[in-house]
Amino acid sequence: MPATKLDSAGMMKLKTLGEAALTLQKIHALVERMAVEVKAQRPVGMMPQQIKRVATPLQGQLKGQFSLVADQVAQLILVAGRGGSDQVRLRSLRELVAQLRTMVEIAEAKVREQHAVPIENIG
Repeated sequence: MPATKLDSAGMMKLKTLGEAALTLQKIHALVERMAVEVKAQRPVGMMPQQIKRVATPLQGQLKGQFSLVADQVAQLILVAGRGGSDQVRLRSLRELVAQLRTMVEIAEAKVREQHAVPIENIG
């Protein structure tokens, strides 16, 4: 199997996905902090707004190249802002974060596959 590298479009997409993965880690940390508060039966306070504040730029960043992932981020923003029981909201947020992680990993694999260019041996 010949060695491959990524073309420039693939590099840009991978950079976008890498930044998205980092932002998703921040969102996951906020969701888990919210889980600690819910478990201790304390009010979650401003955590849903913090999640929305972190996720909104992520949606805009992904919208141009990865619209399905961006739609899932939009759903996460909606769930974070929804009223109702904190336990139900927390469960939904955890599921959405897990789905987003999977979607980002799949998108990275597809980009590596679709934008691979064989390296030509010189000599």
